[in-house]
Amino acid sequence: MPTPSMEDYIEQIYNLIEEKGYARVSDIAEALSVHPSSVTKMVQKLDKDDYLIYEKYRGLVLTPKGKKIGKRLVFRHDLLEQFLKIIGVKNENIYHDVEGIEHHLSWDSIDRIFDLVQYFEEDGSRMEALKDIQRQNEHSD
Repeated sequence: MPTPSMEDYIEQIYNLIEEKGYARVSDIAEALSVHPSSVTKMVQKLDKDDYLIYEKYRGLVLTPKGKKIGKRLVFRHDLLEQFLKIIGVKNENIYHDVEGIEHHLSWDSIDRIFDLVQYFEEDGSRMEALKDIQRQNEHSD
């Protein structure tokens, strides 16, 4: 299983490839706000662990294993963003909060959050009831 740092890289590489069709060391460095040399070290480690194939000066591609994990990490991130929106977290806090918690939840917890998000999204009246509760709580503070 990849470390939290490896997960951040795999997730970012997956996103870049989905968005641009490729991921370069410089793109990854910019997206993660790290030095290109740090990206090169991590990419070499991810290559060694069979998450991607890296050829110096030629770029990189995710292996099937890397794609599978990348897709799952993006799903986790997006799901947590949805969940925080549902429970009323302010938009300006959501990204930072997700980054802070995503590596600390088990996949069992992620699955239960998915069930809860589905529960609220499959019936609009449930979302309305939750928003009513949130509005009541705002007025009682």
